[in-house]
Order: sequence, then structure tokens, then C-alpha cells
Amino acid sequence: MSRVADPVERDVLEYLDRLSPELARLSDAVWDFAELGFREYRSASTLASFLEEQGFSVSRGTGGIPTAFLASWGEGAPVLGFLGEYDALAGLSQEVLPRRKPRVEGAPGHGCGHNLLGVGSLGAACAVKYAMEKGYIRGTVRFYGCPAEELLAGKVYMARSGCFDDLSVAITWHPGSLNCIRERTGTAMYSVKFRFYGRTAHAAGDPHNGRSALDAVELMNVGANYLREHIPSGTRIHYVITKGGLQPNVVPDFAEVWYFVRAPRMTEVKEVYARLVDVARGASLMTGTTFEIQFLTGCHEVLVNHSLVQVMWRCLEKVGPPVFDEKDIEFALALRETFAIGERGENRAGDDGEDKSGCSASNRVTTGSGIEVLKSTLTAPTGNAGPSGGSSDVGDVSHIVPTVQMSAATMPVGCPGHSWQNAACAGSPIGKKGMFVAAKTMALLGIELLRNPAEIKKAWDEFREKTKGEPYCSPLPEGMELPLDQF
Repeated sequence: MSRVADPVERDVLEYLDRLSPELARLSDAVWDFAELGFREYRSASTLASFLEEQGFSVSRGTGGIPTAFLASWGEGAPVLGFLGEYDALAGLSQEVLPRRKPRVEGAPGHGCGHNLLGVGSLGAACAVKYAMEKGYIRGTVRFYGCPAEELLAGKVYMARSGCFDDLSVAITWHPGSLNCIRERTGTAMYSVKFRFYGRTAHAAGDPHNGRSALDAVELMNVGANYLREHIPSGTRIHYVITKGGLQPNVVPDFAEVWYFVRAPRMTEVKEVYARLVDVARGASLMTGTTFEIQFLTGCHEVLVNHSLVQVMWRCLEKVGPPVFDEKDIEFALALRETFAIGERGENRAGDDGEDKSGCSASNRVTTGSGIEVLKSTLTAPTGNAGPSGGSSDVGDVSHIVPTVQMSAATMPVGCPGHSWQNAACAGSPIGKKGMFVAAKTMALLGIELLRNPAEIKKAWDEFREKTKGEPYCSPLPEGMELPLDQF
């Protein structure tokens, strides 16, 4: 708080301090629910009901998605949108302990910290509303309840419905190991299931009468693996066989494989996907089977807005990093012992200095033993907006409206993504301390943008220059309905 001299900003941060017990309670509730994508009924209801209690107008089922919602307060422009997520990951149920102990064996858990993400963004929206009620700023503030980010789908289907179209700026964050503004673009992606149909027969008695759908899947996978040699660097193809037959002595008449295709740009995804479809067609011809395609979702790479990155960075400097105590360090050190050897006490960075939180890895903070554990420093923007391996449906929002994201330290350096260790941190005081930093930073950013509309104009000037006037194009096939039963 000592970094903040402006009385309006100090008042808003003090409001968030008063609200913090409620935010912690909400985060714990969503962490406890741990619901998978498109099934976050209790999580969405809990957050939407809280916002209604705070005076927001809430509409549920946004974009035709049962677990999406939109909360709004205020009137007129500018319109700020805070993006929240709350879906969990399969099989990552975990107690708040530095050793593996599922709360419920095999159940989902918040291995990406989306309980923190959703509530942190909610807190920022409440703080901007508070500033509007006090007469400090004018405009409209919205909170978008966005389901199924882990399926890379929620915001894509919401975007197709047009619910982001009238925003002035979109703001969000993601739990990570650094305190920074996210500058990486991630990757564009297609998620598609290929279904092959054959003919059953006795696998030993008359196999010549069978047409194996599983053979087709396996041949497609072989072809895809050879295709890898001839696609652009940075492109990723990965798959899992979801259906492969029922028993060995029956030639399978149905088999299914689920593919992700990722690349730095959507244009490259489309090109590689077209070749993958040809591979499937070839597998079908070789096996005398037929096939069909179930397109599930796709998402664009993130369009980084450097104008907003700089404004948000100034806000993060005012808030400062989380302050961790000895218990936090002790927990982090114990958790660190469960990491892979190469990840312990090191920045999770590649040769280009990319941290997997989407920031540039640089500054270190160490314990007395010289081991880096928890980041209590800030990592400044570098202007490097290159791609990284993962994907996010935030990318689609960023192609509709200027968008900015940050990360705050909610886990130790080296903590694996999508892991039980991450889930343990998401339910711990470490996670909540990072969440409060994110909520405060996003709130200050919202206030800064509404007090200085010139910053919004700069963001839009950059956005228009980068998009060259091309409107957003949904990756979803025209007329496609959300296949909820296929996720």
C-alpha cells in the first residue's frame, strides 16, 4: 500500500482488503467443488449469486452455455470486462499438503488454479463497481463467468454469440510462479475427433470379412507421426485413442481418436489440419472403412496488446508482489521435493527465457540456502511477444477487443502445470496471496483506464494496426451447435 499515493486508488485497495475474507471463502468453495468443464454448476452458481448480492445484474446461460454467466453494473461507455474461469482438471483431487494425498481418489482438482483465477477477477470487478458507486469513475463494469477453459471452448462459444463485441477492454490473469504481465501469444488450436466405421467379424475364424476401425485409427496415427517431419517448427500434433474396440476376438467396427493441432498462428493450424484430414482419408481407404469428423472447438493465438501491458505493469508496480511468510516457504520447500530433479529451484524457462506462465523469466528470489522457492519480486515486461506451447480461449477474446493478462505467484518456481502440486497450492495461503495481488492490480488497471480514456484509445489504435481491420472469424464451423455430450 505504501507504493500508492493516489487517494482513490488507496480507497479501492482498502476496499479489497475488507473484501478479502469473502474472496478467500469463494475461492475455497470453488476449489472444493472442483468441477470439470461445462459441468461447473455449483461453481458458476456460487459466483453468480455472490455478484447478485453485491448489486450486479446477472444473466445466466450466456451464449447458450448452462454454466456461463454475465454480471454487469453501471451504464454507458467505456465498458470493461473482467474474465473469470472456474473449471477443474480430471484426476487431480488433492489435499492442501506437500505430498500426494487425493481428497477423493480419481476425482477432479484445481490443478491449474482456476478457483483463484475466477475469484481474483471477480474481486477486481467488485472493486471497480465500488469506485463507480463512490463517484470516482463512470462507465460499465462486467464480469464474464467463462466455463471450460481447460477444454479451450467456453470463450470460443461465448465469442460466437457476440457477448464480447461491445467491450472497450478485456482484463484477466492466470495463476503462475512469476509476478508479471503476460506477453506470450500461446498457440492457436483445433480440437477434433475422428470416428472410423468398419465391419465386425471373428478375429480368428473369418478376419477376412472384417474391416477394422481400430486399424484405421492406428494407421491414421502412424501417418500423423510421419507428418510431423513436414510441418512448420512450433506446430504440435497430439492425440489419444478414446474408443478402440470391445474385445480382442471381435474385429472392431468402431474406433475413435481425439486430436489437438496447435501452431503459433491460426492460419498454420488450418493448413496442418487439412493435411491431417487427408491422412485420415488415406487410413480409411487402406482399411476399407468410412470415417466422419466431430469438430469440438478451436481457439486463436493471443493477440498481445503492448499498450495495455505497459499500463498494467505500472499498476502491478504500485501493488507489489505477494508477501510470503515462513510457513509459506516451508510448504513450498517441502512441495519442491516432489518436483522432477531438473525443475527444483530453477526458473521454469527454456533457452529463450520463457517462463511457462507466459512471462519472461529473469529475476530470482532465494531462501537462505540459495534455493529459489517463491517469487516475491516483480518481473518486468520485455516486449517479447513470441509464441509458447499452450493454448487459451482468451485468444479469441483478444481478436475481438484489446485484451491484457497478468500472472501472480501462486505456486513455487518449478511447480508442474496441471498437477496435484498445483492443486495443493491453489487451495493454500500461497495461492490466495497471489490472487489478492492479481485482484488489486486488475482493479487499479480498470480505474486507470476509466480515468484516462486516452489509454483505451492507444490500445485500440494498436489493436486495429495488428488486425489490419480484419474482423474476428470464429474457428467454429458455421451453424455448429455446442456438443456438450462430446467433451
